[in-house]
Parts: sequence; C-alpha cells; structure tokens
Amino acid sequence: MSVTIVVLYHSSHGSVAAMAHEIAESIESQGGTALLRTFEVRDPHDIVISKDDLIKCDGLAFGTPTRFGMMASQAKAFWETTSELWLKGQLIDKPACVFSSSSSMHGGNEATLLNLSLPLLHHGMMLMGVPYEVPELLATQTGGTPYGATHVAGAQNSAQLSKDEIKICQSVGQRLVKITRKLQ
Repeated sequence: MSVTIVVLYHSSHGSVAAMAHEIAESIESQGGTALLRTFEVRDPHDIVISKDDLIKCDGLAFGTPTRFGMMASQAKAFWETTSELWLKGQLIDKPACVFSSSSSMHGGNEATLLNLSLPLLHHGMMLMGVPYEVPELLATQTGGTPYGATHVAGAQNSAQLSKDEIKICQSVGQRLVKITRKLQ
C-alpha cells in the first residue's frame, strides 16, 4: 500500500535538515513516498510547503530547531495561515510526529516538541511519539525523547547526528509509515 508522508522542517544550522533527511530516507526504505518540504528556500533543492501538500499527504513529520522551547517563527507563521484547513477538517485523523534540535541537553527540546504538537492536535491529527521499544531511546547520551526525535547540536552547532539520534529518526519514519498503512 502506497503512502505519502510530508517531512516538513525548518533548519538554521543543518541539524534539523539532517534529521528530516534521515526520516525521509527511512520512509522511502519502507516503500513510502517522502516529500521533503520547508517553510522558505534556503537551499536550491528546497521546496516550500503548500497547504495542498498537507491536504494530499497521508501523514506528516514536522520539525524545527528549538527557540526558547518553542517552534521557529517561520513554522508558526505558516500554521497561522491554515485556518481554512481546520474549518474543513482536512487534516483530521492523519498520523503525525514531531522532531527538534537544540544546542544543549537542557535547551528546550521537549518543550519544543510539545509546542510543535499543538497545531497538529488542533487540526485533529493523530500524534505519535517514540516508544521505549526503540533501544536507542534508553541508551542515548545525546538527543531522543518519548515525545519525538531530537538532536543536541552542542556549543558548535554540529549538524552531525549521533548513531542513537540517527536510529531514533529512522524509527520515527518507519513507525509513521507502519501506522499510516494501518489507517488506510
């Protein structure tokens, strides 16, 4: 069964983009179609999200860097334009997950993941976390939470994901495809 998942992200220093690409590759490895979308063109390969992308997709992975425990302003500005989708219930029952990156272990990743979840919940989407059956969630010394995949970039803003962060991102993509197929 074919599923199309939008992997929507904003990335300032490359770490959220690296996470988005890991999630997208994982979706593709499961036979799904991953549509990488951003909020603005920062790279020649970037494709800006459209509301039509959200309407037509079967599921969503959504991530931004943490901004004082909140989503990036580019993402917030986009979600504020989606009232007509909400009024028509066009995203209801679509599975979704969230992911984020911060500079430190206590930089607000979990608060950001909760903040990223709010517009999805308002739209009636079905939010998925990372279950503890993912062994890297218990082993990680860097990013990864039950609320979603995370990355800790450190003081140097390293976009290099740890092995555990990569595995958690991959598990998120795989689970999103699995649940989306079950719902079809």
